[in-house]
Amino acid sequence: MDIYTTNAYIRDTFGEKLYKISLNAGTTCPNRDGKAGTGGCIFCSASGSGDFSEDAVMSIDEQIELAKKRISGKCKCDRYIAYFQSYTNTYGDVDALREKFLAAARRDDIAAVSIASRPDCFGPEVIDMIKDIIAVKPVWIELGLQTANDRTAQLINRCYDISVYDETMNRLRELGVHIIVHMIIGLPGETKEDMIDTVRYIVRSGANGIKLQLLHVLRGTVLEKMYEEGVFRALTFAEYADILCDCLKELPPDMVVHRFTGDGPKNILVAPLWSADKKRVINDLNRIISKL
Repeated sequence: MDIYTTNAYIRDTFGEKLYKISLNAGTTCPNRDGKAGTGGCIFCSASGSGDFSEDAVMSIDEQIELAKKRISGKCKCDRYIAYFQSYTNTYGDVDALREKFLAAARRDDIAAVSIASRPDCFGPEVIDMIKDIIAVKPVWIELGLQTANDRTAQLINRCYDISVYDETMNRLRELGVHIIVHMIIGLPGETKEDMIDTVRYIVRSGANGIKLQLLHVLRGTVLEKMYEEGVFRALTFAEYADILCDCLKELPPDMVVHRFTGDGPKNILVAPLWSADKKRVINDLNRIISKL
């Protein structure tokens, strides 16, 4: 089975190898401060899923330079993708966010700006902000859908309806940005068919790329308590590989697979512990996928 990987897409689009560096815009989330909900999604760590990003206290230029130093031993890239990862990066003072995104976009060593957010944080002023960034550099928008199942969405405390996702996708498609949608494999109570239905929904919605993420149980989350109480169990590697392969079969050939697993920070990872060996997991999954 041929998968359109991120590396292949980047090579086709930019003509060179690029490395993604995680930055922090210093935002929070409407699902934490009470606007949409409190506590965040049940799987989200205290860092807002930005455990590998830089410190928001630093300027964007400082964060980029530090990130480049961190990866200098394993990356020989001349340019990078500025990935604003932590929390909800289109939520907050739009003027302040615009300056941070543009600070990255205006650099010669940044080829594109990738912004992670929630579908319920794309009002008219945010759309205008994205247009300003597009005028400087290509923009990727990463949306945390996680599931298309309404029952599961309530369970994980996502705090927005699927109709909100649909409306935001319509706005983003009109902008011509590269849209990447995140989904999680292994959410409590979901069957394989539920997960495949989410993949199909993402495809129908017009997404350009997808991130398929293993559910990690992280210390200090509501999910950890549910796991310890036996409300659900984490997937085994074999179960994950089986579901992943069936999900990949639903993708059109031009959809970019930006991720087919993920790794939680080892210092707060509760389960599944097999996922801690990232290199081995990726190699094993690649072997399995290559046989499809």
